[in-house]
Amino acid sequence: MKAKRLRYGDTIGIVAPASPSTEGKTCSAILNLTTFGYKVKLGRSVGLSRGYLAGDDAQRAEDLMEMFEDEEVDAILCLRGGYGSMRLLNRLDYKQIRRHPKIFMGYSDITALLNTIYQRSGLITFHGPMAASDLSGEPDSFTLLAMKQQLECGIRPGFLCNPAGLPVEVLREGRAEGRLVGGNLSLITALMGTPFEVETKDRILFLEDIGEEPYRIDRMLTQLRLAGKLKDAAGILLCDWNSCHAKEPEESLALSEIFAELVLDCGKPVLRGYNIGHCQPLLTVPVGAKVRLDSEEMAIKILEPVVA
Repeated sequence: MKAKRLRYGDTIGIVAPASPSTEGKTCSAILNLTTFGYKVKLGRSVGLSRGYLAGDDAQRAEDLMEMFEDEEVDAILCLRGGYGSMRLLNRLDYKQIRRHPKIFMGYSDITALLNTIYQRSGLITFHGPMAASDLSGEPDSFTLLAMKQQLECGIRPGFLCNPAGLPVEVLREGRAEGRLVGGNLSLITALMGTPFEVETKDRILFLEDIGEEPYRIDRMLTQLRLAGKLKDAAGILLCDWNSCHAKEPEESLALSEIFAELVLDCGKPVLRGYNIGHCQPLLTVPVGAKVRLDSEEMAIKILEPVVA
């Protein structure tokens, strides 16, 4: 399932399925999106606040479903991450989402929705910038271009390319094809054992996180390893690990050691260093699209159109 591509003048609906943001950042994002040539429609969850949630679960789930069903809305953009997306997974109508396929984009906590919507409805979703987090203030130009390449020009297959000067590292050589799944490691791990856990069999799995100490990265990767999720994958991308530093470095393993011990011996090709995650500049990637990982080319090639 592919949503229709985004065009100049289309309407972007903004929803807050996780945590709230400030009025200032929301207004700034609206102004920027309007300047970029889009119309904006705010969901009812935007502006609501209930502790760390943008309103109660029923409000946030209904808001998201209304955006999918709203004929005026061409694409759906999440306000920010934080926490709360997992609480909506058993409240959404995935058959109805399939009847109304639209671009849906976010990252971080939104990982839960990106993968579940793809797995339950077949709709390709997008791990990419969010309104308040990335498109307020003065958005990064590469981030905007990478977003437009997927949402507006994704009718043509192409490569995922890092910004100039930011090389990708080959940790284990090889070549593999599969559908792209993944996102935030904490959310991927939290979904384990639920009906919504991420399927990695014959998939290209990408992982990222922010603010987690190395021992926590170790624990989460070990859980995925013991569950067979890493071995099942056709290939693995270790992306951005923003602020994942040890408080006591002399008492910690380095991330490179953890990756070597827990990921590389799974026997699959592994690349590290893509700007996917909590970083700027930020790549937009299509969850559910068929891709090829090739260590010789040091590249990820998208093998099909990701929008219609």
